[in-house]
Amino acid sequence: MTAISVDLAAELERALPGGRVVRDPAVVASYAHDEAEWAPYGSPAAVVRPRETAEVREVVSRCARLGVPVVARGAGTGLSGGANAIDGCVVLSFEAMNEILRIDPHERIAIVQPGVVNDDLRRACAEHGLWYPPDPASAPWSTIGGNVATNAGGLCCVKYGVTRDYVLGLEAVVGHGDVVRLGRRTAKGVAGYDLTGLMVGSEGTLGVITEITVRLRGARAAERTIVGYFDSLVAAGEAVSAVTAAGVVPSALELIDRHCLRAVDEWRHMGLADEGDVLLLGRSDSPGQVGEEEADAILACFEAAGATWSARSTDPEEAEALFAARRLAYPAVERLGPVLTEDVCVPRMLVPEMLGRIERIAAEHDIRIANVAHAGDGNLHPLMITPPDDEAARERAQAAFERIVDEAIGLGGTVTGEHGVGLLKRRGMAEEIGPVVLGMHRAIKQALDPAGIFNPGKVFT
Repeated sequence: MTAISVDLAAELERALPGGRVVRDPAVVASYAHDEAEWAPYGSPAAVVRPRETAEVREVVSRCARLGVPVVARGAGTGLSGGANAIDGCVVLSFEAMNEILRIDPHERIAIVQPGVVNDDLRRACAEHGLWYPPDPASAPWSTIGGNVATNAGGLCCVKYGVTRDYVLGLEAVVGHGDVVRLGRRTAKGVAGYDLTGLMVGSEGTLGVITEITVRLRGARAAERTIVGYFDSLVAAGEAVSAVTAAGVVPSALELIDRHCLRAVDEWRHMGLADEGDVLLLGRSDSPGQVGEEEADAILACFEAAGATWSARSTDPEEAEALFAARRLAYPAVERLGPVLTEDVCVPRMLVPEMLGRIERIAAEHDIRIANVAHAGDGNLHPLMITPPDDEAARERAQAAFERIVDEAIGLGGTVTGEHGVGLLKRRGMAEEIGPVVLGMHRAIKQALDPAGIFNPGKVFT
């Protein structure tokens, strides 16, 4: 810890209420990184757990004056290193700013602090007959602030969109400690640039978000679940393309491959791998006869693509268990060894091509790659599994990671659909957007963060 960081930590302790500043080395170390495998991280000077915006402003203004980096952190569930600490930084952890400030059933909005857990907000909205759609697989643990920082998606985003589609307004601390309100609470509003949209997905590089206003929807209709097993990734990908070509917009279309199915089975004994190598889970929530026709169309697409077994589920508990298994796929695979997680997104009609390329990359690099995917919108999550303490396997996995990034870009895709760029995708992002657009990003960063303190080193190479 440098002298300046010691002085700053002591200064923050004097300026903030008791218990806000954490300097115990063992506790501070637990805030140093997110869940991204092999992403580098440093040692923070201190962790601050604020309870209100004024305290955040105090931290930011003092850090800006001294040039000390500020790294905002939600629940630490990220998979790209976006919340990883920098040596001597202050980590702002929003775990104590976790209040749902207001749910307005008439305007259909909710106003929340950034530390509110996604599923907690969804449950609270359900009590008013309302629904907050963004539902990342980490929804039981991830926070709205982190979801906003990465523009998180989830299982139902194929039909209902991602976090940015639901954020109406924000309060944030920017610059040298200025508190600003961006966006609106009205149904419409076009005054000025869309600075709210700019902050969503900015991964903490433009300021620190302290309050979020989100749009809500009415409670969704009952869903019909369609299940299909396939003997190959490519065949399952062809079924996804067929659903897209048929013009059906499912409320979810998820893929789980044999590695994930077996990992979940070994953990929870669900018998998922007994029927085939790749599982597709489709859903339709359109009301009435339209929903029936959509479910039938999805089933027909599965069958035409060569499903070894397919059916509409008639047991709601069974259907929920299958989707619960989808959410368990990543933690189940993580039990097998270190997992390097991808997050590429390709045009939906090219899903089978990309899945085939991933299989070839796995063989060429002698790496076991498990696959889960929000297949309905082309967002693929190849999971590179390596044995513990195997340096050669780690290097092969990292090489495979970069190859998958390049293949996705080559197919007209993107390096991240929802996990963010963080540290792991900086090279890929630079390749994807090109030098001129990268320069535009840097200019925006310089304009909104003149002191250069907000999450430096992330997103940009």
